[in-house]
Amino acid sequence: MLSVYEEDLRSLESRIGKDRSASTWKAMLQGKTYVEKCLKEHFNMEDIAMKELTPQFIHDFSVYLSVERGLRGGTVWLACQQLKGVVTRAYQRGVLTWNPFAGFRLAKNIRPREYLTEGELKLLMDHEFEDKALTFTRDVFVFSAFTGLAFIDLKELKYENIVDINGSKWIVSQRHKTNIPFQVKLLEVPYQVIIRYQHQGEYVFEQMEYATMAKRIHRVMEEVGIRKRISFHCARHTFAVLALNKGMPIESLSRLLGHTNITTTQIYAKITMHKLEEDMDRLAEKLNI
Repeated sequence: MLSVYEEDLRSLESRIGKDRSASTWKAMLQGKTYVEKCLKEHFNMEDIAMKELTPQFIHDFSVYLSVERGLRGGTVWLACQQLKGVVTRAYQRGVLTWNPFAGFRLAKNIRPREYLTEGELKLLMDHEFEDKALTFTRDVFVFSAFTGLAFIDLKELKYENIVDINGSKWIVSQRHKTNIPFQVKLLEVPYQVIIRYQHQGEYVFEQMEYATMAKRIHRVMEEVGIRKRISFHCARHTFAVLALNKGMPIESLSRLLGHTNITTTQIYAKITMHKLEEDMDRLAEKLNI
């Protein structure tokens, strides 16, 4: 099975930069590592013949990842989906006469997506930082919160991607992760961020490394007094939730975010419904009738 996994990894690696990203390949490589460890630690085996696979194997694999390795639900789900995909493709190539994992289903345990409320976003924007690095980090986060761009798309954003359409400034590009084209109107707040850091280079934001910015955003939130566990990607979540709360149709939001499937966007709709329920509960408590 591991040699079949290796074959899939080589195929995926050849597609990097075309229709797959390096991060997808790295995630699959990590999945193979989990399979290797499971074989050694749980089954006391170095490998297993494809024809010896049974539905019980992938079930035991999921339990091993969850119980013995203590991985989170989303990580377990991804590793099982990868393994199921490897075996399914082997079956389609005729390596197997039947697919032992065809009926396997594992619910994806999606963690709640953190985001800033409108009030928290305003608090963040109004705060004055003494550290210029924190100011820059805050400004890039705010830019993402008003455009929905992921960090890698911010890093790769060029001045040539900012174009005039019907008298307004728009960002016209494609998502790094999926190569899906997107267009986002440049509102006043993110436009002023561009003006503030304008320079002669090719890219809008210079010298941005994710690890550095990820550490700084925690310091930013701590100084502002926001106690949520906010990562840089939460800016994108903030944009999505605020857009839906302000009445943007989910189809338009899906296109702005560059999602390949609208079901991905619907996760944010569930978030807004959850908040609506909480608001209604608070109203009921205040009415007390």
